[in-house]
Amino acid sequence: MVHLPSPDPALTPSSASEGARAWIRHRESPLQGAVTGSLTGLHFAVKDNIDAAGLPTTAACAAFAYSPQAHATVVQKLLDAGASLAGKTNLDQFACGLNGTRSPWGAVPNAFDPAYVSGGSSSGSAHVVAKGQVDFALGTDTAGSGRVPAGLNNIVGLKPSKGLISARGVVPAAQSVDCVSIFARSVGLAAQVLAAARGYDPADPYSRTLTLADRPFPKTFRFGVPDALAFFGDRLAEAEFERARAGLRELGGVEVRFAYQPFAEAAALLYESALVAERYAAIRDFFDAHEAAVMEPVRGIIAQGRSYDAADLCIAQTRLRALGQQAAAQWREAGGQGMDVMLVPTAPTHYTIAQMQADPVALNRNLGAYTNFVNLLDYAALSVPSSIRPDGLPFGITLIGPCGSDWQLAELGQRYHHATGLTQGATGEPLPAPVPIPGIRSSSEAPSTVRVAVVGAHLSGMPLNTQLTERGARLLAQTTTAPHYRLYALPGTMPPKPGLQRVAEGQGARIAVEVWEMPIEHYGSFVALVPAPLGIGTLSLDDGGNVQGFLCEALALNGALDITAHGGWRAYLAAQAVPTPPQA
Repeated sequence: MVHLPSPDPALTPSSASEGARAWIRHRESPLQGAVTGSLTGLHFAVKDNIDAAGLPTTAACAAFAYSPQAHATVVQKLLDAGASLAGKTNLDQFACGLNGTRSPWGAVPNAFDPAYVSGGSSSGSAHVVAKGQVDFALGTDTAGSGRVPAGLNNIVGLKPSKGLISARGVVPAAQSVDCVSIFARSVGLAAQVLAAARGYDPADPYSRTLTLADRPFPKTFRFGVPDALAFFGDRLAEAEFERARAGLRELGGVEVRFAYQPFAEAAALLYESALVAERYAAIRDFFDAHEAAVMEPVRGIIAQGRSYDAADLCIAQTRLRALGQQAAAQWREAGGQGMDVMLVPTAPTHYTIAQMQADPVALNRNLGAYTNFVNLLDYAALSVPSSIRPDGLPFGITLIGPCGSDWQLAELGQRYHHATGLTQGATGEPLPAPVPIPGIRSSSEAPSTVRVAVVGAHLSGMPLNTQLTERGARLLAQTTTAPHYRLYALPGTMPPKPGLQRVAEGQGARIAVEVWEMPIEHYGSFVALVPAPLGIGTLSLDDGGNVQGFLCEALALNGALDITAHGGWRAYLAAQAVPTPPQA
C-alpha cells in the first residue's frame, strides 16, 4: 500500500485540539485557483476521500493513504472557477457513518457545543464552514452525510441530483448512490458553487446530463410531511419542526400528509439488505488485505457485504424498485393532489459524543431516519438552517424534491433561510443579502414549460401516459374543469378514448382531469401524436385558470355515449368493470 508522503513544508498536521480535529491536512498557504472566475477570492476545503493533487487521500485510514497525481474533476472545476483550496478535512472512516466520531484523527465536535457530535460522515467539512475557517467545503453524501452535519451545525448542505457533479477522483462508499455535496453558510453561495461544479464527465460511470427545472415551485406550493414522525424523545426538536412547518406555510405552502412507510423501508435497505455489499465492493481489495486497519464499527458494517451473493443483491434491487413505485405514488397522490416538495427534519435529535460512542450503531441509525432513502430513490435535497433550540443547539430542515429540482429547492430554501433571521453558522455574522439562484429564470423570461390537462388515455396508469413521462412531463395536480364541459365515450378508438366538449353555461359539468407540466421543447412532438378527431385547445379549470388540453371535434360526438354523469374517464371505466346485478 502507498504510504503517507513526507510532510509538505506548506502543510501543518492536525493536533488533538477540538478545532484541529476537523482537519486532516491544512495548508498554511492555500492552493490558488484561477485569477478570474465566479468563485475568485473564496477559500474551500474538501473531505479527505476526494483527491487533490499534492495532498494524500486517506479516507480517514492511514493504511489506505495514496498520493493522487491529479485533482478530482470537481476540485479542478472549482480551482478553474477561482476558488483556492485550504486543505483536507476529517470524516467518518471510508465515509461510513452519520456522526463524525469514527475517525482515528479524533471525533469532530459540534461547532456550537463540543460535547455534541458534528454529524458525519462529512464532519470536518461542516465544522470548518460553520466556524468560518473557509467559505465553503465539499463533502460526500450516500446516506445523508452532506445533510446531517449541516443540520447539526447551522449551515446549508446541498445534496445535488445524482450524477450532476462528477465523482471521478472520489473514494466511493456505495458508488451507484454517491454524490459530491456542498456546504456553505448561505443557500446563495451553495447554489453558486453548484453552478461551477456541475457538468457531465464521461470518466465517471454514473455521471449524466440532467435538465434542471428552471422555474420556482408554484406560488402556492404543496409540501409533504411524513404521516409518522419520530424524534426519539427529543421534545425540543419536535417543537422546532412544528415551527418549521408554520414557516413554510407563511411562505405560501400548503401542508399535506403522505405515507412514509415506503420511504422508511427503502432507507432500511441501505444497511439491512444486500445493498450493503456495494460498500464492501468499493474497497474490497484493500479490505481483504488490511481488515484490521479498519476501525469498528466501520469494519463490521463493511464486512457484512461478504455475506451476500448475487441473487441476494438482485432481490434487494427489485425490492427497492417496488418501493420506488410506491413512493412515486405518494408524490402524485398525497393529499389528493400530490406534493411539490417534501419537508423533513434534517436530523431528529442531537447526541453527545459520549452517547454516540456508547451506542454507535443504533444512535447513528437514528440520525439517518430522514436521509437514507433520498439517493436510493434518486431525489435532490437541500438541508437549510431553521432555528436555534432553547438549549443552544441548531435545528435544520431538509427540502427534498424529484431528480432535477435542484434550483427549485435552492430558490425555496433561500427564501426560508432568510425568513428565519438566523446568523451564519457559528460565526454570529448576519446572512448576506439573497441572490438570484443561477438556474432559475425570471418571470420576464420566456416560459420553459407548458401545462397540459389530460382527461382520458393519458391519465396516470392509463395506456398512453408514457407519451407524457418519456418527454419529461411531471404531474402537477389532479383537479377538475370549470362546469362547462360534457364528456363522451368515443366509439371505435384504440385504446378507448373519451371526447371532451365545451358547452353553453348551465349545460355542462365539472370533469376530472390531470394537469401535467412538460418541457416546452418536447411539446411539439407530443401534439403531433394526437389523432383526429381529438385536438389541443384551451381548457378552463375550476380554479379559474386556463391550460392547454384535449378537446374533441363536435362532428365526432354524433352517436357517442354521453358519460358526463360519471364525472371523469376513470370513474366511467370503473363503472364498466362492475357487473350489472341480475334482474329480478
